[in-house]
Amino acid sequence: MGPRWGCISLDRATRFVVAWGFGSCEEDVAPNVVELTRRRTHNRAGVPWVSDGKAVYRKYVRKVYRDPHRTGKRGRPPLLATPGAGLTQAVKRRVGGRVVGIEVRHVFGEGVGCPYVVYQERLNGVLRDRLNCLTRKTHAFAKEEGMWDCAVVMCLFENNWLRPHPALKVKAEGLAGRRYLRRSPAMAVGLTDHVWSWEEFLTFRCYHYHRE
Repeated sequence: MGPRWGCISLDRATRFVVAWGFGSCEEDVAPNVVELTRRRTHNRAGVPWVSDGKAVYRKYVRKVYRDPHRTGKRGRPPLLATPGAGLTQAVKRRVGGRVVGIEVRHVFGEGVGCPYVVYQERLNGVLRDRLNCLTRKTHAFAKEEGMWDCAVVMCLFENNWLRPHPALKVKAEGLAGRRYLRRSPAMAVGLTDHVWSWEEFLTFRCYHYHRE
């Protein structure tokens, strides 16, 4: 099958995976992930991005987070940066293949409190722990791209809907015998009111409506 790369966007506050994409290299899938993230967050302003030092993020975050500025004049309105959007990059410095430091680069817009990709790296580690096809130098590699993609998407779905995250628990009010309410990322983002089970997922009826 050859090398297979995945790219995800993660909401730090809720640990919810918003968008993802797969391809032969990160530069091919990152543009689509940035566009999907903006659509799935309803084009809301105030989205500060944190990424590694890849140039593709500097290009496409600037390109996607722009809005027309109406001036009342004839012609196409100019595009200005979306208010609140920004990009901060954590660039690893390597010497002899080893990471010796991290340089924080503020590219544009508003900065963030933690300018490092620690949340994404933690999720990457979880995915590698759960899927043998993601580990390096493995004998359990996926033989087809479709199988690789399905395995990763299934793990992302479990992360969002089926697995409560320790950092998202809140104090339980009105629940006898329980001090805290365990929440999944989907609960934290407001998409559901309970942690899903595999049985609920496998028996859930999904209706598709066709719009003319």
